[in-house]
Amino acid sequence: MLILTNEPEHEREREKSRFKVALRAISRRTLGQGLGFHREVRNLGLGFGNVRELQTFSLPDLPYDYGALEPAISREIMQLHHQKHHQTYVTNFNKALEQLHDAMSKGDSSTVVKLQSAIKFNGGGHINHSIFWKNLRPVREGGGEPPKGSLGQAIDTQFGSLEALVQKINTEGAALQGSGWVWLALDKEMKKLSVETTVNQDPLVTRGSMLVPLLGVDVWEHAYYLQYKNVRPDYLKNIWKVMNWKYASEVYGKECA
Repeated sequence: MLILTNEPEHEREREKSRFKVALRAISRRTLGQGLGFHREVRNLGLGFGNVRELQTFSLPDLPYDYGALEPAISREIMQLHHQKHHQTYVTNFNKALEQLHDAMSKGDSSTVVKLQSAIKFNGGGHINHSIFWKNLRPVREGGGEPPKGSLGQAIDTQFGSLEALVQKINTEGAALQGSGWVWLALDKEMKKLSVETTVNQDPLVTRGSMLVPLLGVDVWEHAYYLQYKNVRPDYLKNIWKVMNWKYASEVYGKECA
């Protein structure tokens, strides 16, 4: 059926322009707040840019050799975890962002909405793992050494002792059904520490916009199964031997300054 309209061409163009602006606003708000990882991407220096420009991400190098965390975490696990699993999140994140960029340019709001879950899952996986690698440190370089200074004092004040905090994180991690993460978090506004869990690849900020990750423990099976089989508590017990408390202390000091 041929529909005739007397609507001026410039009015149609103006309406199209307003629609595109609205889509950009929705996408920025959803990516940056609703999905909850814009701030963490920025703080990690992962290069999240304006959604109107196509921004790609790359797999970060590890600050140590794949075998440097043995015997706590085997070379085989570290290599597979980094090269295969993390790389897959990066690849799929870039793919979803490319599709989003294309949908935005076409004003395809339906596709923009459909892509949000893929962006959240893969973008969260990229963010979480980028933090995780920094949370680990070889024993010969200080891995496992307890936190000192202001973070150590805060842990003693709020949890009673470092041992009590570790026990709480391990208990939360062992009880987490399916896949996810356990975090030592800092509420930037309240200046208080807390232990938080997130499911799948949800980044910590989905639990609260003011939460900053100090340490994150990956309890997906791919993080430990080849070495620890289905005994997650053993993995949780041993990962503290290579925990990078120096990194956590630096983040804590910076956020509390």
